Amino acid sequence: MQTSIEKFFKSDAYAVVGASTNRDKFGNKVLRCYQQNNKTVYPVHPLEMIIEGINCYKSIAELPDEVKSISIITPPSLTEKIVDQAHAKGITNIWMQPGAQSNLAVQKCHDYGINVIADGSCILVILGFPDH
Repeated sequence: MQTSIEKFFKSDAYAVVGASTNRDKFGNKVLRCYQQNNKTVYPVHPLEMIIEGINCYKSIAELPDEVKSISIITPPSLTEKIVDQAHAKGITNIWMQPGAQSNLAVQKCHDYGINVIADGSCILVILGFPDH
């Protein structure tokens, strides 16, 4: 899994799918974790305009092409659809936060050749975030 994590962090930019304006939710904590680690990050949420001072994208399709790694914090049934959208966009690395993964979503990543982290590893632990 360490190799998959190293590959994930080689991206020039990242996105958080399921980003939240609520600072108590993981969709917000993961976004702030990227910010605190000086990484270029974009929030993705269909209804929000700005999250943590960053313009929000409505969908994966709208993300800049430099984004190759995404963190997903959504219910598993939505994660499965997001994997399809990520593949269509050319995303090469997906980190499913604990609770977002499903067997089908992970299998789709394997089928598409996407590097996937879905073993329960939490980006907040790996990068270090004081309030996880």
